[in-house]
Amino acid sequence: MNMKKFGYILVVFVAICLSACQETLDPNSIFPKVDESLDPTSYSFQLDSFCKKNFLEVYNVEFRYQMQDISSNMNFNLVPCTYDNAITMAVLAKYLWWDVYDAVTGSPKFLQQYGPRIICLIGSGGHNSTGSVTLGVAEGGLKVTLHAVNYIDPSNVSTLNEYYFKTMHHEFSHILHQTKTYPAEFRTISAGYYKPNGWEERSEQEARSLGFTGNYGSSQEREDFVEMIANYIVKTDDEWASMMSDAAKGWKQDDDGTLHQLEEDIDGVDGPAVIEQKLTICRTWLREDWGIELDSLRNEVQRRQANMNIDSLRNQVLTIGVAN
Repeated sequence: MNMKKFGYILVVFVAICLSACQETLDPNSIFPKVDESLDPTSYSFQLDSFCKKNFLEVYNVEFRYQMQDISSNMNFNLVPCTYDNAITMAVLAKYLWWDVYDAVTGSPKFLQQYGPRIICLIGSGGHNSTGSVTLGVAEGGLKVTLHAVNYIDPSNVSTLNEYYFKTMHHEFSHILHQTKTYPAEFRTISAGYYKPNGWEERSEQEARSLGFTGNYGSSQEREDFVEMIANYIVKTDDEWASMMSDAAKGWKQDDDGTLHQLEEDIDGVDGPAVIEQKLTICRTWLREDWGIELDSLRNEVQRRQANMNIDSLRNQVLTIGVAN
């Protein structure tokens, strides 16, 4: 082939390519248009449709339930959540978290502005070398990862809260205080009692007696702050009263882990009074810095927990695309 003929073919080829590009490119963008429509024949069409309508379109939140290496912690041996458990988590997350904040603030605007942009579901827990299990992580105010989704039991509200929704409120409180820090006064209340290394060795009861909601809250100030908020929101009246009862007593834990209740509280800390002092600071911070009433959040969560119908919630997904 001579060069003249080759040049002609090359020009024609380039012209064809440019013509094709003009048909597929946004004239105001260098990137190709993306077809965001979902495939109705896909096995995940119903859940994908629910997540697109209720999370992506309303809050610009990507709800990731299909585990990706890039979205997971490579230090853990993890497994994906099942599709059925992902459905349960998606509807419960909307009902017990997103809808709660919308009801209390009056619109989706608050979470549109301050909420996470990615929710990542992992089937297994993140087991640490210390023996503790990571149930959730907030990363840079943009992403919240929830672990152990394959253990979800919608009939057990206490477990739902301990594994998932206390974690959601905990991690979101981190996002908020990273935007507007909590009062310096909070930092001084339990100074000297935090245990960054070895907090797992404290019993829940001993930590409460020292003025924390649990042993993880006793690890450091910022965990104490968000655990105070999260526990207050999700615990029932009876659970909160039981926690405060523990806080009023004395406890001793043997080296083998055996826990003893003492006849008197000998640690020199009025556990219930300290917890109430911290809770007052949390209430004021949320009200004055964010315009949110902590007790309104709690009341809305408690009402929804008491009236939850998981079959009705799951049907929001399972009836998508089903003819009447």
